[in-house]
Formats: sequence, structure tokens, C-alpha cells
Amino acid sequence: MVPYWRLSAYYFFYFAFVGAFSPYFTLYLQSVSLSATDIAILMSLTQLMRVLAPNLWGWLAEKLGARVAIVRLSAIAALAGFAGFFLTTEFAGLFAAMALMAFFWSAALPLVEGLTFSHLGTAAHRYGSIRVWGSVGFIAAVLGLGYLLDHLPIDAVLWVTAAILAGILVCALVVPEAARAPEPRAAASMGETLRRPEVRALLGACFLMSAAHGALYVFYSIFLVEHGYDTSLVGWMWTLGVLAEIVVFMLMPRLVRYFRLRTILLFAFVCAVLRFAMIGWGADSLALLVLAQLLHGATFGAYHAAAIAVVNLWFPGRLQSRGQALYGSISFGAGGMLGGLLSGYTWETLGAAWTYTMGSVFALAGLVWLLAGWRVAADADEGRAG
Repeated sequence: MVPYWRLSAYYFFYFAFVGAFSPYFTLYLQSVSLSATDIAILMSLTQLMRVLAPNLWGWLAEKLGARVAIVRLSAIAALAGFAGFFLTTEFAGLFAAMALMAFFWSAALPLVEGLTFSHLGTAAHRYGSIRVWGSVGFIAAVLGLGYLLDHLPIDAVLWVTAAILAGILVCALVVPEAARAPEPRAAASMGETLRRPEVRALLGACFLMSAAHGALYVFYSIFLVEHGYDTSLVGWMWTLGVLAEIVVFMLMPRLVRYFRLRTILLFAFVCAVLRFAMIGWGADSLALLVLAQLLHGATFGAYHAAAIAVVNLWFPGRLQSRGQALYGSISFGAGGMLGGLLSGYTWETLGAAWTYTMGSVFALAGLVWLLAGWRVAADADEGRAG
């Protein structure tokens, strides 16, 4: 039996952390007089650790067969690392706290994704109905904290975020282990899988998609506040994007019956090209910003659901945890880090409009790579994944 609510609760709190941390922690860092470059460096540490940590933890989970134990350890250590933010506002201390928190926090999600697919088995199409609770958690955090910050000092971000991390720990303690899916007799090795051109095209395009989102995740809240929008509206704008994401997650079982996963991915990249240009050059038009946020349903919701489903197909059995970790490391890790660091530099030198235009260029490059590298011949091997 699928532990639906225990898995859903974990996703709820995990992405509630993202909803509190990503939009508002940059405002806290700005309030302690850090420069845009310092903020970008600190926030990019989360992406750097998503490059390093998931592969280490995925390999360890594969060797020890202890995915749940590692998920629980990561929750304890991430909360301990976050406690460092209460002790200092100096860059060096903040850097150390961020590095420790991010190293352990980033370990968990690829393992939980693998656990979820293991529990679902042949019902993998139900992934969206579980993952959607992560989006609900994000909305609850981003909207609730946005309103709180209209009445409380900015350091309330620390207390709310710490409480959410404690919620992650409680959920980690009740998530059950699952038997791994049976491995095909002729299963390819990790090296053989990575040599396939369509696999490299997917991972490369995912790297570029996350790079395209770099400025959004680091500077979007600052961007809106600097253009005269208050923090409650900032919360609503993030919420709007995630509401679109929820709708897409709920529709994914129906969408994959009519469209190939490759088609869904290509559509998501086209939407990303448009979205970031609209944000960069439409800051004074609330209607245009709203439309751009609605496209988050495609640029994250449809993109992530399709990408993770393909990874689950192409990295079966014992490769599952490592495949999910590799996807997270290359996309949200390396790609997010590149996009975040570059946006920190261009924000102060070229301005916001050209920084978001750079995101459109990244998405366009990902679209071209996916078109060129994902061979039509893959249809014969992967069915609807092609």
C-alpha cells in the first residue's frame, strides 16, 4: 500500500521550506547590508551543494540500502546548520551556516523521489498527486510569510523557516522504506546509460533550464520590491506561479496520454524563453508579470514532471537513486548555481532587464540542445518517453 499521506506531508514541508527561504531570505540578507554579489554567492551555495551532495548521498544509499536513514540524518543536520543564522550576520558566518545547511538539505529530495517511485511501482502516473502537496506547502509558506512580513520585522524569516525545517524532520521520521523496483535482466550500466545521446541531451537541457531560472530564484522578490510592489504582493506573485504548477501537476496523468514527454519538455522550454523576456522588460506592467508567473506551470511544473518521469524510465532498478541525484545535481545544482552567480554579476553591471534576458537565452539554448540531441530513434526504446 502506498503511504500517500506520509509522502505527501514530506513534500509539503520540504517545499514549504523553499517557499519561505527562496523568496524572503534574500530580503533578510539585504537587510543586514550584504551586496548583490554577496547575496548571489550565499544563495548559490544551495545550488553548489546540490551538485556535490546528492551524488555522494545517492552512492551511499545505493551501497548501504539505507535511503530513509540518510533522509532522516539530512533533516537533523540541516536544522542544526540553519541554527547558525541566528548566531551571526557576518558574511563568513553566514557562508558557513549556508554551506552546512545546504549540504544536508540537498541530500534528501533525490532519495525521496526514488522512494516515491518505488512505493508507486506500476502506478507511477500518481506521482503528480503526491508531488502536488509540495506545491501546496510552497504556497502556504510564501503567502503566509509574505503577510507576516507586512507586520513583523524581517528576521521573522529565520524563525518561520526553522519551524518548517523541524516539520521536515518530523515527516522524515515517519516516511517508510520501500522495496526497489525489479531491475531488468539486461539493464545498462551507469556509463552505458550516460553515453546515450538522448540522455546527454536531456541532462544538458535541464542544466540550461535551471540556469535560466537563476535570476528568478535569487532576485525576483528584490526585483518586485524595487519596482514598488509590497511584500504581500510578492507573496501572491510567487503563489500565482505555484498555483499554475499545481494545475499542471494534477493534469499530468491526462497530458501524458495525449502528448509524448519530449513534446511536453519542448513546450516548456518555449514558454521559458518567453517568460523571462516578459519579466525583464515588463516590470511596470502587473498584467504582464502575472502572465509570466502563470507560465511557471510550464517552465517548472510540466518541465519537472516530464523530466523526472524520463529519468525514472532511463535509470531503472539500482540506478534509480543515482539517476535522480544526477538529474538534481546537473539541473538544480550546477545549472542553478551558474544562473545564480551570473545574475549576481549582471544585476549590478547590466541591470535587471538584461539579466532576465540572459535567462531567455539559456532557455533557448536548452531548447536547441533538446531538439538536436534527443534522437527520434529513442522512440523505439522508450515508448512515450521519446
